[in-house]
Amino acid sequence: MHQLQAAGRAVRAMAEWAKQLAGIKGVMLDISGVLYDSGGEGGGVPIPGSIEAVEKIKASGLKLRFCTNETQATRGKFVAKLQRLGFNILVNEVTAPAPAACRILKERNLRPHLLVHDDLVPEFDQLDKANPNCVVIGDAADNFSYKNLNEAFRVLIGLENPILISLGRGRYYKETDGLKLDVGVYMKALEYACDVQAEVVGKPAKMFFQSALAEMEVEPQQAIMIGDDIVNDVGGAQQCGMRALQVRTGKYRSTCVSGLGYLSLSG
Repeated sequence: MHQLQAAGRAVRAMAEWAKQLAGIKGVMLDISGVLYDSGGEGGGVPIPGSIEAVEKIKASGLKLRFCTNETQATRGKFVAKLQRLGFNILVNEVTAPAPAACRILKERNLRPHLLVHDDLVPEFDQLDKANPNCVVIGDAADNFSYKNLNEAFRVLIGLENPILISLGRGRYYKETDGLKLDVGVYMKALEYACDVQAEVVGKPAKMFFQSALAEMEVEPQQAIMIGDDIVNDVGGAQQCGMRALQVRTGKYRSTCVSGLGYLSLSG
């Protein structure tokens, strides 16, 4: 009896998978928590099966885009680390917040005060940062000190029209030694203190997903997002008209998806 019930569940799961993948031409993959867990001496550890999964997707003929809110390193250094870990990935396959933010800053003639990780600062080398008229906040890790947060607060509160640009709005993420607070926590603090609403560049912003879709040259209904964040990966993609799946690795917590009706899959 138990074997029949298990077989029935497997058939239903396969049917759901077929429904989810019908008409798919492009795949967007989150990186942290989906392909690897960051941290440790080597910079991170691949999640079992993830290196092989990337190879299979590329061999399938599906278009592939890596979509990340990673802001602790330049895109080039981040990709180099993933390559050392064994992933077949190129810089031009990655959509990340910092390059997108730089384009916005240039278009709007904004001079940023940066509250970001030291290793991300080179992304902004070509921008004028004298006499800042906005604040850009990313996952600054240990740079999220009281002194640095207060300095960003003072810049914002002193502007007639304060502009806060956040490279994502995640609550937390997973590293090899456990969960870590993400940029969204500190973004909310500055929003509250300065009575301003941040402009989010990165997931779950609609523009971020639209940019990745344009780079893949597929329509939203032809793409699927796979991530570990129910709000920023799954929710953001679905609001853009895409399909989405949540993996049970990384920051996944069953208490965060209970009753929401999203489809999850084991890593």
